[in-house]
Amino acid sequence: MRGLFGFLLAAAIAAPSAVAATEAQTSAETNDEIVVTARRSGAPMWTIQTQTGVVILVGEIAGVPKATPWRPERLEGATDRAQRVILGTKAKVSPGDILRLIFKGGGLTKLPKGRVAADYLDAQQMKRLQTLETRFDQDYARSNFLMTAFDLLSKRLSFNKDTADDASDVVRKAARQSKIPTQPVGEVRGEDMLDNLFAAAPETHIACLDAAMAAAEAGGDIVIERGRAWTEFDVPAVMASPLEDALGRCWPWTNDSFGPELRQTWVGAIRDATTQSGVTLAVVPLRILAEKDGVLDRLKAQGLPITGPAW
Repeated sequence: MRGLFGFLLAAAIAAPSAVAATEAQTSAETNDEIVVTARRSGAPMWTIQTQTGVVILVGEIAGVPKATPWRPERLEGATDRAQRVILGTKAKVSPGDILRLIFKGGGLTKLPKGRVAADYLDAQQMKRLQTLETRFDQDYARSNFLMTAFDLLSKRLSFNKDTADDASDVVRKAARQSKIPTQPVGEVRGEDMLDNLFAAAPETHIACLDAAMAAAEAGGDIVIERGRAWTEFDVPAVMASPLEDALGRCWPWTNDSFGPELRQTWVGAIRDATTQSGVTLAVVPLRILAEKDGVLDRLKAQGLPITGPAW
């Protein structure tokens, strides 16, 4: 997280003790002020109070519409006074990875040679896909299901167009300007990501396609509704959104290798942050925090005190 992921004989003892008590009180008041500032940003967040400081978890969604504005400057202010920041996973991509994607990208964008969507989908799924093909004047018959899902969400619903700054971008910039130490919650090699994608059978992306079709069928209003729910801290409504469901059911979140590893990495990073002094601020994908048996559920099961909106 903060990525990704306050803080000796009678007279000799009395004076330092008084100073320590004053410092502790001042630190607690400062921590509370930072928490309040972050909460006023309009981004859902949770706090974990520890004996030595506080951990602030900011639940991030991708693509906050400009039509549902929030207050990033509030989050900037909180970041300025944090002791450390944890952000999302860092991808280490080499020039070789890019060349490989260019020359072998067909293996990701198309179904295996000689195969079409009807070879994998049931009759009802094919009917829905053909209806969307007609509606958007597209031909998805040979397209890799992950690419079809991306097309439906990004190009047809345009969920990532006309968006405001994401929480990660706001916090990263503020931390850099204020020289606050930042760290990614973990790292993944581009080579490993590509190997995983190239090896994935078409069947593994059907759930992603199914959810993306449901989002496209629901129409563009779901983009604004999801953004509004996020700014109003209505986390269950965000999680119930067909768009959020689709994004969460596509690679890498449902991948048997990357998915569990991402979640466990966040749990470990947040647990480690609870042992540090001062304020640790982490920007975490909301779905990882709020999903069933997600990070918040796991932290609660460990007995950590969590304050914030219902999830």
